[in-house]
Amino acid sequence: MESPSPTPSHANPRPKTSRTPAILWTILICATLYACYFTHLDAVGLVGPDEPRYAWIARDMAESADFITPRLYGKPWFEKPPLYYWSAALSFKLFGISETSARLPSAVFALLATFAIAWLAFRIYGAETARWILLLLPTSAGMIGFSHAAATDMPFAATLTMAMLPAAVLLGLIPASRLERTSSSSYTSSTLLMGVLLGFFLGLATLAKGPAAIILCAGAVFFWALLTKRWRDTIRLLHPSAIISFGVTALPWYILCAIRNPDFFRVFIIEHNFKRFLTPEFQHIQPFWYYTGIIPIAFLPWTAILLWALFAGVKHLRRGPLSSSTIFVLCWSVFCIAFFTISVSKLPGYILPAVPPIGLLLARACTFLAPSKRWPLALSSLLFSALCTAAFLASLDNSERFLRNAVAFKPVIVLVLLLFIVANLLFGILLAFRLRSAALIAAVLPFFLAFRGFGAMTQFTPLSVLSSRYIADQVRADQMPLAQLRSFKLRRATLYGVNFYLRLELQEWNRDPSDEVYVLTEGLHCYNKPAQMNCDDLWIEQERLDVFDVLHLTPKK
Repeated sequence: MESPSPTPSHANPRPKTSRTPAILWTILICATLYACYFTHLDAVGLVGPDEPRYAWIARDMAESADFITPRLYGKPWFEKPPLYYWSAALSFKLFGISETSARLPSAVFALLATFAIAWLAFRIYGAETARWILLLLPTSAGMIGFSHAAATDMPFAATLTMAMLPAAVLLGLIPASRLERTSSSSYTSSTLLMGVLLGFFLGLATLAKGPAAIILCAGAVFFWALLTKRWRDTIRLLHPSAIISFGVTALPWYILCAIRNPDFFRVFIIEHNFKRFLTPEFQHIQPFWYYTGIIPIAFLPWTAILLWALFAGVKHLRRGPLSSSTIFVLCWSVFCIAFFTISVSKLPGYILPAVPPIGLLLARACTFLAPSKRWPLALSSLLFSALCTAAFLASLDNSERFLRNAVAFKPVIVLVLLLFIVANLLFGILLAFRLRSAALIAAVLPFFLAFRGFGAMTQFTPLSVLSSRYIADQVRADQMPLAQLRSFKLRRATLYGVNFYLRLELQEWNRDPSDEVYVLTEGLHCYNKPAQMNCDDLWIEQERLDVFDVLHLTPKK
């Protein structure tokens, strides 16, 4: 039989696909990631008790070249493992000592977490879901906030997220390539590589915050196996390459630190892990339902979409079983929430490891459920816009009552509320007309105006008073002798901040009437000074309600 003659290539030309949409999406995604994670890192000085402490330890490492023992004011400090300290020390070495350098590691880890969860979305759900999460996740309040924090939370969340990717591959949740399906040797090498990556990233997560990384990964996999009955697949996670890689990554620092510091395991493992989880010793006591309020805040301004996705997902679950991949992401999210919920100590940053998988479920709901349920989703966004509008009007009309302790920051609060309104309004209207991609783009664009406006507002809004940086600047401007500077009844956040910026450990005033001292205080005034001393009140100018004084006390002759 004669074979048919080949058809000329020009007879049935291949349809040309334009690369323009892909290029435009890439530009928008890159611009969003940069704006949300890397702009305004230094708009506010180091805040709270943690940022200045962690930055001090990192600076000490950079200057002393001792990368084994974390030290605060020259003494070993074993509250957290060293991954953030190492990252910030490297940042200080490369870019100098600044707030930007201290927070840059968290911004980089936020970017890695976003890319990691987007890769997982692409492999199990497709390109559209990956595109949604690349825009929704970085524009959420939790990711923006913790990417701008000199703390261990984002490095931990990012490295745990990256560890869950090879875990998903080893569990068989990600479709194998054609080569892997046809070649046993390729499958073996892929398993070896995934085992190495699993151990490496899980080791980094253990260096970021401790053994909680192992518990969170193992717990998510356990409940996934319980629901899917695929216990045999979990054995692949114990591949020798994974165990060896984990040991090589995580154990050297723990062993070296324990050798140099005999009390390391008692302080770090017992006090800062078991006692922090099981007892109220560290005073971070919150109600059992605490994270049910934190998670909606973390996903602002997409809270309405998150709540819609929750109800729509539960309703969809009743109609049929979920895929193994979705069960894996769901177990990952729920176990993280449950683990930190049963902990006695609770802080907002603890729940951050659950944010990327919840974001993935949110993006999947928007691409899979939204086409058939666009009106409920649109109405949820429009209703949220109405609530934001009401809050906006209340802030304008009742600033003394509604913003009693934040009147000075009213421009920023107004800007944020306007962002929430515009983002949800555009999303709801365009989604109602089946313009899903346009809705996503229009909802993200206001963020660029907001970040630009935020930069312009910093010169009119006293954001600097959120940090102790302005106190240190005033102390230097007044040329106060640091050797004679003392503190009295300062809050921890204020004290640690002043210490970092002045590069000293400020001692508590012992009320000795024979010494000439300058006392930085929130709770002492000249009228209640010791009777044997003269007092000059050197008020530090600032624009918030609590007043800091520096009292110049000299002995009476």
